[in-house]
Amino acid sequence: MSTVPMGSDPLRSEEVDPGCGVAHGHSPADPAPDRVLVAVFGSPVAAALLRLAAECGYRPVLVEPDAGREVTGLPDGTVRVDSVPAVPDELAAAGADVVVCDHHREELGVVLRDALTRPVRWVGVMGNPHHEGPHVAALAALGVGDDEVARVHRPIGLNIGSRAPVEIAVSTLAGLLADRNGRPGGFDF
Repeated sequence: MSTVPMGSDPLRSEEVDPGCGVAHGHSPADPAPDRVLVAVFGSPVAAALLRLAAECGYRPVLVEPDAGREVTGLPDGTVRVDSVPAVPDELAAAGADVVVCDHHREELGVVLRDALTRPVRWVGVMGNPHHEGPHVAALAALGVGDDEVARVHRPIGLNIGSRAPVEIAVSTLAGLLADRNGRPGGFDF
């Protein structure tokens, strides 16, 4: 058991480890300004993912082709557009991560094809890893080559046994952060 020297402040542990300062609010977190998360298709997972992403310093973007679809729970400042080509260029830059949050929509192939033509950092689609995703056939039908199809990550996120929308969002965002930071995710340090 360690003891704290008399007169020292145990909450000021950032004096020993600068990384602790962020946890105690003494040092500002400085997320990269190029962090953009594009969630495709409005769903409870997309809303939770964009809320968490905004908390992590991402600029949130929702692509929802159905103008009549109400999507609740989006964070303030979310940019909503109806297609991937409509995402402003500065938001679709090399730092953007694109996550398709519903693999059953008929627009799946088109939005993935369009995402693969943009200079985004990462593209992924939700789905069961034990079955070939419908995105493979949808992209093939649009003439997208195998090399481009292979750029689509599936499944997305870390394997934490996610079931609820917010759990899927946590898993997905943790996986994106691990990938962005060059880490494997999980408990292996």
